[in-house]
Amino acid sequence: MATIIRNIANGQLTPEDIEEVVTDVFVTLWRNADKLETDMLKPYIICITKSRAKDRLRKLKNNIIGSGDVPAQANVFDECENSDLYKALQEEVCNIPEPDREILVRYYYYYQSVGKISEVMNINAGTVRSKLHRTRQKLKKALTDRGYSL
Repeated sequence: MATIIRNIANGQLTPEDIEEVVTDVFVTLWRNADKLETDMLKPYIICITKSRAKDRLRKLKNNIIGSGDVPAQANVFDECENSDLYKALQEEVCNIPEPDREILVRYYYYYQSVGKISEVMNINAGTVRSKLHRTRQKLKKALTDRGYSL
C-alpha cells in the first residue's frame, strides 16, 4: 500500500502522511468487513488506497491554498464494490497475457512511471508506451463488446 501511496504522491506527502493514509485504508476495510468478498480483496484495497491517497493530496493542496478541508467523499468502499464496470475491467485485465498485464498493472495500479517500468522489466521505454497503448485499445474494445460505453 505504501508504495502505491508514494507513487501517487510523488514526494508530496511526508512519511507520517503516508502512514496515516495506510491507517485510513485499514479503518475503512475494518468498518466494511461484513461487505468484503475475499476473492475481490486486493482490488478493494488498491481502489481504497488510491482514493485515500488522492484525498490526502487534495486536502494538503486545499490547506496550502487556504480553502479548508475537502468534503468527505461518498463511501469509497461501496463505490468500488458496486461498480460493474470496475469488476468487468478486473476480469478483462486478468485475461491479458504477460508481460502486457504486468506493464498495465504497474502503470495504472501502482502508478509507476514508464521509465521505472522500463528499468524494472528491462525493456525499452518506447516498448512500454506502445504496449500500454495497444493494451488500452484491447481493453476498450473488450469492454465495449460487453456493453459498456466508454
